[in-house]
Amino acid sequence: MIRLLVLATFVVILNETILINAIPRLMRALSITEQTAQWLSTAFMLTMAAVIPITGWFLQRVSTRTAYATAMGLFLLGTALAAVAPSFEVLLGARIVQASGTAVMMPLLMTTLMQVVPQAQRGRVMGNVTLAISVAPAMGPAVSGVILQFGSWRLLFAVVLPIAALIAWRGLKQLQNVGEPQAGTIDWFSVATAAIGFGGLVYGLSRFEGGDTGVAAAIVAAGLTTIAVFVLRQLSLQKRGTPLMDLRTLRHRTYAVALVLMAVAFMAMLGSMILLPLYLQNLRGLNELQAGLLVMPGGLAMGLLGPVVGRLFDRFGGRVLVIPGAVGITLALAGFTQITMTTPYWQLLGLHALLMVSLAATFTPVFTLGLGSLPPHLYSYGSSILSTLQQVFAAIGTALVITVMSARADALRSTGTTEALAALDGMRLAFVISAVLSVAVVVTALLLPARANGTGETEGSDRMTAHL
Repeated sequence: MIRLLVLATFVVILNETILINAIPRLMRALSITEQTAQWLSTAFMLTMAAVIPITGWFLQRVSTRTAYATAMGLFLLGTALAAVAPSFEVLLGARIVQASGTAVMMPLLMTTLMQVVPQAQRGRVMGNVTLAISVAPAMGPAVSGVILQFGSWRLLFAVVLPIAALIAWRGLKQLQNVGEPQAGTIDWFSVATAAIGFGGLVYGLSRFEGGDTGVAAAIVAAGLTTIAVFVLRQLSLQKRGTPLMDLRTLRHRTYAVALVLMAVAFMAMLGSMILLPLYLQNLRGLNELQAGLLVMPGGLAMGLLGPVVGRLFDRFGGRVLVIPGAVGITLALAGFTQITMTTPYWQLLGLHALLMVSLAATFTPVFTLGLGSLPPHLYSYGSSILSTLQQVFAAIGTALVITVMSARADALRSTGTTEALAALDGMRLAFVISAVLSVAVVVTALLLPARANGTGETEGSDRMTAHL
């Protein structure tokens, strides 16, 4: 059952980044600008950020099979519509439908895993989950680069559709319900503030990429204000036992520390995913396929090491993996700050592989420790919050590196520096910022325990957040 959910999650998350390499073709085929084409990726991320906060409540109100059928049904509908979309508007709507299904699948996988897998085996199984949640977005550009060599952008969806349909059919045939759905009403004010707040925050962050900093800052501020209203509403609803997102998960110290670590680690990963293809294609002259193939070994290594890391976690605990992994992330990003116009490709491949392997050593134990520290009735809320923050901090990481890179490059161009050298120095500064931020991953890793006791413990410093 977990294997089927992992396969389904891998396929649906892969589509979050699969259009990155197809932007030039989409611009020509649909007669749209680059800024318009970017909306196909931005809308996917926006929808994820808006829908995921609701999934914690949703998963507690429907059966496992119903949640799976909803997720895969929406994804298949969106994929089929995208494959035959006659216009940009239809394709954009199809991406939103796709993302709605993906938003349900991610928390469903982690919630089901925590309910059916014994604590002693969670590391091994969570290692497979790492493949779906972390490797899929990293592999998206590489997979699309290969597929685009054989046909138009429509092939990206035509290839995925039968694979997703087969997985959906097998899942509905074999999947069993886990737990009992709980009756309850939904607070529509919470739904609205969650969608507007988290969606607005991600949208505002995406606007920084276009250089429209004034409008972007205003939208981000409005999004954060709405999120604050959402949080206050949840604290009020918790007194009656009917929150849309149960923030009592944050009382558990290990879970809260894991959230911080995952947020910063995702910023580092997504930042490098944006910068490295720009460097390889714009400055080194590689095409989409060549750039995709260069970063593919790192993504494959990350996926293949997931189960190994999981078994090591089950045997030795989390600290012996997370701390070296966090140090490796910092070292890899520090190495990228030294790139030049002639850096050997083998060195770039090695740095990227080190980053991916270090992230693999970090993600699996942190997922397992964080969710394992919660009591069972908070699993769905914990996975929902974790998935939401992944989307938000992925957007923050992308906006940060693009803004820093562009500002530095513009400043150098105004002094007469050549276009290529200005862009290179901007990229190096963006990598410096990512490397500095990754130090927080190392510090946070030192705060994690070796194991969670699985009983929803609230450790010493939890009293600091007891007001939640």
